[in-house]
Parts: sequence; structure tokens; C-alpha cells
Amino acid sequence: MVFDSKRIIPRYLFVIIVMTLAGVAIIGKAAYEMLVNDSYWETVRKRMASQQKDIPAVRGNIYSADGQLLVGSMPIYTLYVDLVAIDRNDSVAERKRREWRDTTFVQELDSLCIGLNQLFPKKSVSEYKDLLTRAYRNAKTLESSTKKCQRTFVLARDASYIQYREFLKLPFVRAGRNKSGMYGEEIPQRQKPYGNMARRTLGDLVRSCDSAMNGLELAYDSILRGTNGKRHREKVRRVWMDKTDVEPINGLDVISTIDVGMQDAAEKILVRKLHEVNGEVGVVVLMEVATGDVKAIVNMTRLGEPGYYFYAEVKNNAITDLWEPGSTFKTASMMVALEDGVITRKDSVNVGNGVYMMHGRPMKDHNWRKGGYGRYITVDECLMFSSNVGVSRIIDEHYHQHPEKYVDGLYREGVGVPFSLPFKGQGFPRVRRPKPDGSNWSKTALPWMSIGYETQIPPIYTLTFYNAIANNGRMVKPRFVREIQKDGQTLMTFPVEVVKERICKPSTLKDIHAILERVVNDKTGLGKKAGCKQFKVCGKTGTAQVADEHGSYHGSPARYMVSFCGFYPSEAPKYSCIVCIKKSGLPASGGGQCGPVFSELAQYVMAKGVYRNAEEAADSTSVLERPEPAAMPEIEDGIVPNLKGLGAREAVSIAEKQGLNVKLHGQGRVAGQNIPAGAKAVKGQTITLELRTEK
Repeated sequence: MVFDSKRIIPRYLFVIIVMTLAGVAIIGKAAYEMLVNDSYWETVRKRMASQQKDIPAVRGNIYSADGQLLVGSMPIYTLYVDLVAIDRNDSVAERKRREWRDTTFVQELDSLCIGLNQLFPKKSVSEYKDLLTRAYRNAKTLESSTKKCQRTFVLARDASYIQYREFLKLPFVRAGRNKSGMYGEEIPQRQKPYGNMARRTLGDLVRSCDSAMNGLELAYDSILRGTNGKRHREKVRRVWMDKTDVEPINGLDVISTIDVGMQDAAEKILVRKLHEVNGEVGVVVLMEVATGDVKAIVNMTRLGEPGYYFYAEVKNNAITDLWEPGSTFKTASMMVALEDGVITRKDSVNVGNGVYMMHGRPMKDHNWRKGGYGRYITVDECLMFSSNVGVSRIIDEHYHQHPEKYVDGLYREGVGVPFSLPFKGQGFPRVRRPKPDGSNWSKTALPWMSIGYETQIPPIYTLTFYNAIANNGRMVKPRFVREIQKDGQTLMTFPVEVVKERICKPSTLKDIHAILERVVNDKTGLGKKAGCKQFKVCGKTGTAQVADEHGSYHGSPARYMVSFCGFYPSEAPKYSCIVCIKKSGLPASGGGQCGPVFSELAQYVMAKGVYRNAEEAADSTSVLERPEPAAMPEIEDGIVPNLKGLGAREAVSIAEKQGLNVKLHGQGRVAGQNIPAGAKAVKGQTITLELRTEK
């Protein structure tokens, strides 16, 4: 066959020209739409897809050392109504949706409002009807004109998960968001199963902006917060759907050192004593000797009016407040003198009638009105009797010419050495050093400093010093967080941090330990009310007059800081504890008023839970349950599972997967169900679950 180029080549050329022209037309049209008609397509894009929104990450939980949930995230919901069905450019399918809305809304409005009122009784049926009618009228206006009006209305705020599930079953709403325009947005909310327990240590959030205010919530905010995801809504096959652009990364869990039982006991014992002595402020910190783990920390401030006082945590006094430590500081003074070898336990000092002139200023013992002790007292007795005259005379006699040696000794044993704690507003000790020219030092500074004045120390620093005595001279930093976890797996641990490996020589430590044991266990010691029959306690009382709000020590009535700091059991110390109470007027006694608090708490701790079980400390209004999971039931399609022992959320989720509706009564875990396990599960049937707090 002969190739006829005159006939075939023109045909090829024609095809090539047509394809070239078509390509040019397509490119030209694309360029026109991109460069000239871009505003139209931008309008279409905005109509077809909503703006990107955050998907909130679930904030991590805070657990106690014994596995109790202290702070957790429980979702709440804001419920909205948006009845706008179409714009003027909408499709036929969306016009049908509008017709369905117009018909069904009128038919089911009354029953919908009744259902909303039953779920959220803050608004009456008529108020819901007015709100929905206004939303409907605004929707019609938006669909038929260019007039601007409100499109989205809030039906309810702070709806619980159970309320949200019931909301989705209401008339009109059950048709789904795409048809009814009624929907809910999840908002993570922080809840505390144990109410205000250790509130200022755990911390709070500013709910309106999800911002941590204080405590562990603030200190570990970046770990707890997680990272929000991103999503938008777009129309797919004429149906609006949520599209996730970036998945959220949930926050990690913080495992604290707090023990729920110890914390609960400490709070209740202290508050009872504050009511008894009419205290203004009370502090208790309980620490594990070897690790520095803070097992309980209580900060109570008196609020209200006379006759209607109550106590609550308003600041973390144990960590932020700078208080003159009073007589608990005498232990540090005597340790310096014993360590430097200027005294021994065999030495004694004449305290006379309880009043001694120190460089023109009278130093007085607590019993000076009764004539004092009228004799020489030993070094041991200086601490046992908490003698101001005895301690101040010893320190002034040996360090008056070189007060810097005494202050150096305090820093050598760790008193005044600052360390960082994970809390905003932390206070640091102020232990003054004399300047070389003596411009900041008076003749009376040293004797009054030796008995706990002229110095300001947060209570937790005083406890850290006594804890070091209990810990064979090793000073460890207080620890509030033990580890970071994700889904139960440990990602990070916080080791024990040593502030000073040794605060003094072993011989000095042995002497101090023996003297502190006599303070409590000798029948003449002022700390005997802190003692326990079952085991021996070591410690020191403290009573200091504090300045009033004007800085004066001469107000009426006088204000006092009474305290007791010690550790137990004496033979092998496991826990250390400080109790402080600020009060006005007499009587004021660290041994008589703080000692009993120390003793009762020590007996509870050593009895390991006889005082109160952790479950009894739970806030009865909380819907969060303890984190220990019950064994998950075997789930068989069409069969009612055994839900007993499960928390509310797990039980509701499992029951609904079987097609059951759920009603809950009470708080806690499932204790009973009206449809027995193993029965046939009928879709739409209601199962009632009785919840109870475990005893």
C-alpha cells in the first residue's frame, strides 16, 4: 500500500491544530479563573469549607503517689443551634433540607423545648421556645436577603457527657447536625475528685482562657497541656463533614508524691485544731525522710466573719511565706556550737531568774514571771526547756567577736542555702551575713538571731533542715513530682536531689539526735505532747512573737507563730513533719498547740490507714472515678454485659455499643443494673445503672 502524504498529512495537521487550540483555551480559561475571576472562587471555597478550628488536646491528669486521681480532664459541652439551611446559591438537595426543616421544626418545637427544659432546667419551656423561634426567624432572614443577623445561638453551657448524649436523642435534634443544625462542641474541663484537697499545691486553671494559675498545673503546664489539633468543615457529596487536618497530641500525666490518705488526715486534724485555738493561718508539711517526697502539704487561712469562720487554701504559705522560725531555729544554733567544738553536751549555762541583759536589752525565758529555772542548765536542757537565755548566752559568748563564724556555720549545715521548687512565688530564706564594716549588724543581732529572730525562713526550709538530721546528715530537696507518664508508661523520672551531702560531723549529728529525742520523750521536755506511745519521736517546739500588719511587736493582742518540727520513729526515721499555727493572744505554745497535731498525724501515718480510707476523702459531688480500672466485661453482640464495678464513662460507652439507652443514678462506680447481665439486649431499651462510691 502506497502512503498518500497529500491526504494524510493535512489530517494530522488539523488534529494537531485543534488540540493546540483546545490546550490554549484551557490554559487561558485557567489563567482567567485564577487571575481575573479569583474572587468568585474564593467565595465558593468559603461557602464549601469553614475556617480551620482547633481540636483541643486532652490535658494530662495529676495522680497521687498511691495511684489516686487528684486532677483529671472531664469533657463538658456547649450546645448550639444553627438553623440556616441554605444560601441563595444552594443546590436542590439543600432546598429539600430547608423544606424538611420548615415542616419538622414547627411540628416538633414544643416537644423539643420540653425535652431541653428537662435536661437543662435553668431556662423554662417558654424561654427555649423564644430562643429557637428567634433562631428560626434569623435563619429565614439570612436565606432570603443580604441583611446581617445572628446565625448561631447557644442553647446550653457546661453540659455533661450524659446530658449531651440525651440531647442528641431529642426530637428534631436526632435527625443529625446536617439536617437539624443542632450540635455540641466538646470543651475539656478540669475536675478534682477530692474537692479542694491540696488545692494550692495542685493548682488551678483560668477556665475562660485555659491558662494555668499556680501549683503543679502551672509548673508542669507544658507537659500537661499537650498540642491542639486542627480541623475544618467541608461539603462532601452534598453533606457537611468535619475534616481533621492535624491530629491533637494529648498531654502527659504527672505522678505527684502526695498521698491521699495522709493529705486528708493532715487537713482534717489541722483544721480541727485551728478552730480550737482560733488560729489565723495553719501549715502542715509531711515529708518522707530518705527521698524528700512531700506526702502531704496543707495551707489553711481563716476566712469569713467572727462566729462564721471557715478555713480554706488561698496561698501556699509553706513555700511562699517568710516567717521568723522562732525556737525551732535553736537546734541549728546549737549544732553550730557543737560542730565547732566550743561546747559539749556536758557543759551548762546559768539562766538565773529567766531574765538576762544582752547588751542593754533583756532576754527572757518563757517562765521568767515565775522566777525562771534559777540554776545552771545543761546543753540538753537548753533545747528541752527551749531556754532563750541559755541558747543566746552560749552563742553570744563564743561568737560575739566574730559573728560571721556563726553565720558561716549556719550555711555550712544548710540553713539559708536556697534551692528551687516548682512553684511560682517561692520564698527564699533570708539569713543575714554581717558586713565587714558592721554597718548591718548590732550588738543584739547575734543573740536574737540564735533563738529564731532576725531571720526569715519559709516553713518548708525548716522542715528540710530537720529532715536532714533524720536522714543521717544528708539534706535532700523536697520533691513534689515523681515521674511523668503516658498511657501508664513512664517517660521521665525525677531523681532525689541532694542539697548537701553532709550537714555536720556524725558525732554532732548523734548529739543533736539524742537531744531532740529528749525534747519529746523526757517528762520535763516541752515537746512531750508531740510524743506517741507506740514509737519515739524527735523534735523541737517553737514559739515566736510576730509583727502585726504595721511591723510592730507591741500590738494588742500580741500575735504569735507557734510550731513543732520533728521526725519519727526515732530509731529509724521514716517521716519528718512541721506544724505551724499563726494566732493572736495567749496561750501560745508550740508544744501544747502544734505538738498534738504532730502526734495525731504521726500515729495515723504509722498505722497505715486506720484513721481514714482514701475513698472517704473523695468529694461527693465529683463524677470522676478512681483510676484503677475494673476488669472489662466480655462483650457479646446482642447480650447485656455485666457493668458492675465500671466507672460511669466506661459503662455508658459499652452499653450504648449494644444499642442500649443509659440512665445513671448516684456517683462513683456501677453497683447495680436493672437489666441482668446475660439477658438479650434490645436496641432502644433503657438500662438504669446505680452508681455508688466505694466504701
